[in-house]
Amino acid sequence: MSHIIDRRLNGKNKSAVNRERFLRRFKAQIKEAVGKAIKGRSITDIENGENVSIPVKDISEPVFHHGRGGVADHVHPGNEEFIEGDRLNRPQGGGGGGGGGKASNEGEGEDDFVFQLSREEFMNVFFEDLALPNLIKTQLMGIEEMKPVRAGYTNDGTPANISIVRSLRGALARRVAMAAPTLRQLREAEEDLDTLLESDEENTLEVRERRRHIHALREKVNRIPFIDPFDLRYNNRVKQPKPTSKAVMFCLMDVSGSMDEGKKDMAKRFFILLYLFLQRNYEKIEVVFIRHHTSAVEVNEHDFFHSRESGGTVVSSALNLMADVVKKRYANSEWNIYAAQASDGDNWDSDSANCSRILQEQLLPWCQYFAYIEITEGEPQNLWYEYMKVADQSKHFAMQKIRTPSDIYPVFRELFKRQPATR
Repeated sequence: MSHIIDRRLNGKNKSAVNRERFLRRFKAQIKEAVGKAIKGRSITDIENGENVSIPVKDISEPVFHHGRGGVADHVHPGNEEFIEGDRLNRPQGGGGGGGGGKASNEGEGEDDFVFQLSREEFMNVFFEDLALPNLIKTQLMGIEEMKPVRAGYTNDGTPANISIVRSLRGALARRVAMAAPTLRQLREAEEDLDTLLESDEENTLEVRERRRHIHALREKVNRIPFIDPFDLRYNNRVKQPKPTSKAVMFCLMDVSGSMDEGKKDMAKRFFILLYLFLQRNYEKIEVVFIRHHTSAVEVNEHDFFHSRESGGTVVSSALNLMADVVKKRYANSEWNIYAAQASDGDNWDSDSANCSRILQEQLLPWCQYFAYIEITEGEPQNLWYEYMKVADQSKHFAMQKIRTPSDIYPVFRELFKRQPATR
């Protein structure tokens, strides 16, 4: 039997392939662990890794071995309670000396297998199956566009990509290399002929042989092709993805008196999650933060998440401000506009109808996607019913409800889930 031992030096990621195989094998357990981690931690810590515990029973391998065979009676010392044929009751609490990280009074317990997911691995699992919807934009602005880039030369290609200068340079080098030995022999033969003509007559047999040899050498040099298919070189071009189109994300949040700290905290977590998601999908992105109560104001990220305000609620003020910002800074084909709005749904009755009108007439024609989340534990507010009319008329508008912090992650997935490709 032959044994092959690989003694090649491994790099610092010597176990990367095995780790990827391991992650694929236990994908279901890892996704479940990540889902539990999302509910148990703050979304501000989402970029950190996570310890994943896998039960021993899930990683155990089947083992083939020879049985003892035959029929035998086993006598165990110290048994004064049972005899052959007795039925044993199942231990209470599912014990039996198993693993699961619990102690065993028999000293045979086994711990779960625990390993650390890196930041990148955690994010890959967290964002799996998520994609910004409606990425097919006008003028190919939303799809990944490939740009051909020069990458040296290649021996194969189409005639249109032939590099004439490089091909002729190679042909010249080839002719010089192939003709050099023959030209050296030709020079030596011509010198010998001149020496022979000085001492002998011109029509002697040796002179004629010399001339035939010189003629043969010249023919050999002339038979070297001027250019050969081996000499052809083609411009090599590889496709590299061009940077994605510019994207801007509008974050609108209600900070009125009806939005208590719990609701504000859930809204903050949703926007943080959304911001991380956009950073993962776009190389160049701008985020506009708009807070509103009876009036709206554009703020920076710190003020958006940390400053405190109170008052009534006029949602149209935020929508009007967003429309003004779009017209002033982003009203051209270079920008992909997304918006997400968080509110408890409470609004002046006369203002809700105005909000739906602003959405349909001024914002949705510019937006690729507009998401609305309503953070409330009770029945939907008047703004929800007005927005339902907008959702029925526009497929670029989506709305969901959040009641508890644990709803943030599934609601986010539902809003931004990968949509099936349309033909």
